[in-house]
Amino acid sequence: MNIMIDQLTQNLLAVLEKHKALGIAEQIDYQKFYLYSLVTHSTAIEGSTVTEIENQLLFDEGITPKTPNVQELMMNIDLKKAYEYSMQLAHEHADFSIDMLKELSAMIMKNTGRQYFTAAGNIDASKGDLRLVGVTAGPGGRSYMHYQKVPTKLEELCQHINERKRTLLNQSDVIKAYHLSFDAHCRLVTIHPWVDGNGRIARLIMNHLQYEFGLIPTKIKKENKAEYIQALMNAQEQKSSDPFCRFMLGEHTQNLEQEILTFEKSL
Repeated sequence: MNIMIDQLTQNLLAVLEKHKALGIAEQIDYQKFYLYSLVTHSTAIEGSTVTEIENQLLFDEGITPKTPNVQELMMNIDLKKAYEYSMQLAHEHADFSIDMLKELSAMIMKNTGRQYFTAAGNIDASKGDLRLVGVTAGPGGRSYMHYQKVPTKLEELCQHINERKRTLLNQSDVIKAYHLSFDAHCRLVTIHPWVDGNGRIARLIMNHLQYEFGLIPTKIKKENKAEYIQALMNAQEQKSSDPFCRFMLGEHTQNLEQEILTFEKSL
């Protein structure tokens, strides 16, 4: 297992070095279009059919697709705004807290979140309310942790991130920083604090940490959705983020290799 991670780590470091040598991230508007790509791929995992080009026209010129799905458009608009706020927090090195996560969740679900009326109380996804109901983890009858455990586990996660983050901000260790971001993603999905939007905010938090460490943010292509979900399931079953870290190291390397190839062809 460690040998596999070591090899994946070396592969990623080599690709990152080439990416930097080519100056790809120094191109004008690279950061803006990369953000649009992160938003597009994250919502695509949730079923959005809005393309990167359509999002570019929507975000820059207010032009909506010819056959718009209002829910999908609002999902993309809300996620972009949440990312922009998250990037501001990352720049300020703001500590993680439950209130911060709830605020980001509220932004993500602002126009698509629903109200839920449960035996334990009413919750509003558009306000970032934590779940007060059980949630299934998919086929097989498995469920996420009981909702009463969520606040405590979420507080533990915030403390864990803050402690590791403070150490890594003084180390300049690229791989350890990526591992923290992947681990935070995996743990947040495992806690599953909200009824809806957990995937989007987990990917946003992963990217938030990567922005904070000055890394190239990772994205998951929708064509790899099945492998992505399986990696999360494997991590939960093994009670270790290693399976997810392996997947993300490979996914990020593959995406950057494709970006390098596209850039070299353009030359």
